Amino acid sequence: MTKKQLLAMEKRNKSRLTELRTKLEKNEVREEDIDKIKTEVQELADEAQAIADALANIDGGQASDDEPEKEKEETERNDEEKEKEEDPQKEEEKRSGIPEEQRSAVMGLIGQGLSTRGNQTTKKKEQEIRSAFANFVVGNISEAEARSLGVEAGNGSVTIPEVIASEIITYAQEENLLRKYGSRHRTTGDIKYPVLVKKAEANVSKKERDRTGVEVPETGIEFDEILLDPAEFDALATVTKKLIKMSGVNVEEIVIEELKKAYVRKETNYMFNGNDPGNENPGALAKKAVPFYESTAVNVFSDGYSQRLYSQLVKLKGQPVTEVLKKSIWIVNRAALTILEDMTDTTGRPLLHQAVDGVGYKLLGHKLDFTDEASGEDSTVPVFYFGDFKAFHIQDVIGAMELQKLIEKYAGLNKIGFQIYNLLDGQLIYSPFEPAVYRYEVGATAPEAPAGS
Repeated sequence: MTKKQLLAMEKRNKSRLTELRTKLEKNEVREEDIDKIKTEVQELADEAQAIADALANIDGGQASDDEPEKEKEETERNDEEKEKEEDPQKEEEKRSGIPEEQRSAVMGLIGQGLSTRGNQTTKKKEQEIRSAFANFVVGNISEAEARSLGVEAGNGSVTIPEVIASEIITYAQEENLLRKYGSRHRTTGDIKYPVLVKKAEANVSKKERDRTGVEVPETGIEFDEILLDPAEFDALATVTKKLIKMSGVNVEEIVIEELKKAYVRKETNYMFNGNDPGNENPGALAKKAVPFYESTAVNVFSDGYSQRLYSQLVKLKGQPVTEVLKKSIWIVNRAALTILEDMTDTTGRPLLHQAVDGVGYKLLGHKLDFTDEASGEDSTVPVFYFGDFKAFHIQDVIGAMELQKLIEKYAGLNKIGFQIYNLLDGQLIYSPFEPAVYRYEVGATAPEAPAGS
């Protein structure tokens, strides 16, 4: 519907509301018709709001063309109210036909309808912020213009708006299974987790202590402390100037897509492997998960490997304590998934099958998900993780995600660089008495004990 049509509808709507208000003020409405009038007024008020919202989203929230008429109407209304205050007895005589409570309710609805102002939809506001952010990044608008449009910019960098940051994190949750199954915390400071390192020992006494005179001995218990200390985290994406200058190209989507991919690649490797030079993560899943070694060697290229591997998986499932086992799931790499799809148990039934709800897989009664990031140094070797991944804690620092334009650095390549900066930490945290996650790499054997040990 065009703006002209909406304005015409708005004018008719306001005119009818004004007409009904006048009739009520002149006592021209019968008491038996008041319910009908009230229903009509409510419908008109709802319609007025819908029209105002539509107009706001067409012209960016600017006032409609009949705004002067509204102001004139409001002035006349104020004059009438003033006259009523000056002659309350006369006004009371005019209202003798309809109960004051009912009249006030309808007049209130009419006032709301006549004073309606449009609101932009959340979706439109988000689109405007996305567009302003992307246009500032590629140099189409100034820093001052970006700030006026709701983008926090300064000193050559720009804070990624929440609407885009949340979109990047949502994408990361789809690609990074540790975000999907782990525990995420959005805070502004460090987080400390107590971890039990010495269990308490209870006491027993068959004799009453007041007779023996022996007091209850002190029970020792100790905790260690794991600190989530976010590290500076960055990723780099580049876009060619030619692509930006080409007409018809959606700049926002190019920028956001590049940001997503660059961010998620870095973040996922940090959490799964933690082996980036100079940015190692000691709490990464591959480093912190408890290794599980084969009791019987398994060679997936030999005959009969299926039952031997099946036996090892059953033993792996039995490693976590009961409390952890009840919440455990499998995360495997693509090589492990490929082998599982061709395996059967001892009765000949497929080992891997679809979950009851039809979403994903189940292995030995527990949900299974897969990702390439679960692989070790050799992606062709099957890798199995099993445990409670809620023990993997991720800290996102609120408002820390920023983007910086790198123009001069890539000028010789006719590109523009975008460097993402964020504060992030992700660690697998558990007590040594209750390991949360186990890792089994097929073919791995326990290291030999040092001589003389």
